[in-house]
Amino acid sequence: QQTVSDFADDLSDSFVSGDEDNGGLVISNKNMNEINGNWLSSSSNSISEARLKAKAKRRLRKNSSRDSGRGDSLSDNGDVVRGTTAAPTSPKSKLLDRKSRLGKGRGLPKKGGAGGKGVWGRSGEVYEPVVVDEKDPNYDEAQENCVYETVVPPLDERHFEKTVTPIVQEYFEHGDTNEVAEQLAELNLGSMRSAVPSLAVSLALEAKASHRELTSRLLADLYGSVLSHSDMEKSFDKLLQELPDLVLDTPGAPQLVGQFIARAVSDQILSKSYIDGYKGKVDCEYVRVTLDRAAVLLKMSMGGLRIDNQWGAGGGQRPVIQLIKEMNLLLKEYILSGDSKEAERCLRDLEVPHFHHEFVYEAVVMVLESKGEKTFKMVLQLLKCLSLSSIITVDQMRRGYKRIYMDIAEINIDVPRAYFILEQFVDKSFNMGIIDMKLRDLCPCRGRKRFVSEGDGSVVKLESC
Repeated sequence: QQTVSDFADDLSDSFVSGDEDNGGLVISNKNMNEINGNWLSSSSNSISEARLKAKAKRRLRKNSSRDSGRGDSLSDNGDVVRGTTAAPTSPKSKLLDRKSRLGKGRGLPKKGGAGGKGVWGRSGEVYEPVVVDEKDPNYDEAQENCVYETVVPPLDERHFEKTVTPIVQEYFEHGDTNEVAEQLAELNLGSMRSAVPSLAVSLALEAKASHRELTSRLLADLYGSVLSHSDMEKSFDKLLQELPDLVLDTPGAPQLVGQFIARAVSDQILSKSYIDGYKGKVDCEYVRVTLDRAAVLLKMSMGGLRIDNQWGAGGGQRPVIQLIKEMNLLLKEYILSGDSKEAERCLRDLEVPHFHHEFVYEAVVMVLESKGEKTFKMVLQLLKCLSLSSIITVDQMRRGYKRIYMDIAEINIDVPRAYFILEQFVDKSFNMGIIDMKLRDLCPCRGRKRFVSEGDGSVVKLESC
């Protein structure tokens, strides 16, 4: 094998030597050399062979310069230099190098080691307050006492509705007045502050009764902290002016706005003289109806009517005892009037679909405690209508019947014929399609005594149906 040093020595002996005076080229090589895997004879004097040798030499020199510091290398005159200790170079080291490559300076890091992308200065450097130079030609004495604050531009009429409407609609879901007050405080309402109550009331007119109750509470809680007395009066004045347009979307808007005005006077966010201020000055028929409705409600409140609960409350905000009382009143009113449509509307207005099993329970208990067949038939007809209209779901109907099955033993103490009436009611309910066969078979039967034939020896047997 031929080592790197021997290979370099062979190449050093094969340099091209020429005589310019004779105009010829003399190539001398006594040994056989291998260049790029090709054997060259010592007697070859062609120029092409000399070029191949020179090319091989340049390639070897180039490779040795790349591998500097990792072994032996060739010097400029072709001699082998051994034991070089140059540090290896790599692209990464150049990227992390902070020294200038322009050939200027003393080779120190640029910017004294500071600077760079996203860097303000050296690590751990503390900046002192800048001293203003009064002799600076750009010095302005008026800027020394300036206070910079974040300014929120006031809402105009075009952006007001787009910004406040989502806040009110979200409030109808969570019912937290404090959150609404915080969101409105972050806005620069400016001259549009008085439009907040009118926008909330107009949205509540198209919503449910529980949402109207929430709107009345919102106005009472915003009064004083966000809205002033003059803002409330301006807002309701605007509502009265827009009544002809509100009636197009909500036919009952005059009566509803009158109830809002009566509730506002009751909550002391409007003065008692607000309605009297419109006497003799009203030309619109809708405004007259609204003010008359508010005046009548205020007079009734003096006789004991609670205006603060005229809208009712949502199912999730009402106590269970109050819901049970209202369901019992609904059933009694239906037995007297026989109007199933009105009963459906009242049950829907309660907004407690998750509590309809209580309505079924109270209806069946009323049948068990009644003495005539009128209640029996009317309750069956009502449950049939509520089942067909899907106001009471199958799950709620099943839960109501199962509750009766569980409590029938206690009901039987006060009503001795409870088991017999329940069996008849359950059979009729199955025949009318109110319940299924599985629920009918779950109906409990009271165990009763019966005498068997004389062949049994007159033995009394206990048997449960």
